[in-house]
Amino acid sequence: MSDNGKNTTEKVLDGRVSSSERILEVENLNVFYGAIQALHGISFHVNKGEIVTLIGANGAGKTTTLRTISGLQRPHPGKVVFMGEDITWAKPHEIVKKGIVHVPEGRRIFSALTVKENLEMGAFIRNDPKAIKESMEKVFEHFPRLKERLGQLGGTLSGGEQQMLAIGRALMSDPKLLLLDEPSMGLAPILVDEIFEILQDINARGVSVLLVEQNARKALSIADRGYVLETGYINIQGNAEELSKNPRVKEAYLGGA
Repeated sequence: MSDNGKNTTEKVLDGRVSSSERILEVENLNVFYGAIQALHGISFHVNKGEIVTLIGANGAGKTTTLRTISGLQRPHPGKVVFMGEDITWAKPHEIVKKGIVHVPEGRRIFSALTVKENLEMGAFIRNDPKAIKESMEKVFEHFPRLKERLGQLGGTLSGGEQQMLAIGRALMSDPKLLLLDEPSMGLAPILVDEIFEILQDINARGVSVLLVEQNARKALSIADRGYVLETGYINIQGNAEELSKNPRVKEAYLGGA
């Protein structure tokens, strides 16, 4: 692949088609919280059709990275390019309209609204009733339990069901790129497996994924490539298999030397 990202050669990954065309480019991202610098000039990209993971310890800057891409934080300096367009200073709702949707850490569903109302809120940028209905049916294909609980308040769902609802709500906007922040947090192992299988299915249907996940082993098991963030710097990068075998990554994040 050329450095300018214009090469669009396709490759098959586990039955999925991935293109070398860059859907997202993050360049020299520096982010501050007051006098504290959270990100130090990080650069990375996501190709069309890929699952890319950011792994690292708490406080490494993973969540800040997603918040900056989705317009909730601003870089000084830095640049975010989506599908060839500079979106660095776009407003969050404009970024959603362009096709990037962020599922935040902690789910952040609307507890006092029903499952159906939560899903409808995910489609707030759209005005085609037929297309919205089709998207909701696709959500039910991924998460049949949500269909069973349409009239139930979001706050009464289990943790796993709330995570499903958060992802389903994001899918209602018909995204091209899904940003996921710690989707396995607080879930039982069996539910973690189910969520990650669904993420692979979503990706196979054409949605690129940027995944932040402390469960590095699980993240690398479904990712094409990954980046290791340490105190605001990207110190290691490579394809998922390479990272899984990297001694430093194994010792720090995979529980083995």
